[in-house]
Amino acid sequence: MIVRIATEGQFELDDGEAARLNELDNAVVAAVDAGNEDDFRRLYEEMIERVRSKGRTVPDEELVESDVILPPPDLSFAEAGEEFSGDGIIPG
Repeated sequence: MIVRIATEGQFELDDGEAARLNELDNAVVAAVDAGNEDDFRRLYEEMIERVRSKGRTVPDEELVESDVILPPPDLSFAEAGEEFSGDGIIPG
């Protein structure tokens, strides 16, 4: 799975990490739905850090389509309500 973090770049994740990212995505949706900003912030930071630490950076000169685009790390809670709804950002 190719994940782009808006404002940062692309990362390639293996299937196991992609599954964990989907779990975190679902947890972020639940936190946003519950109006719990603290949980949202903690979980979204974990998503971003997981992509950075477990993903392989895709070089800028390598042109690949992103499967998922995560909002910027400084996403506000109000903006999260628009981004993280329904099935979240990651399909499945």
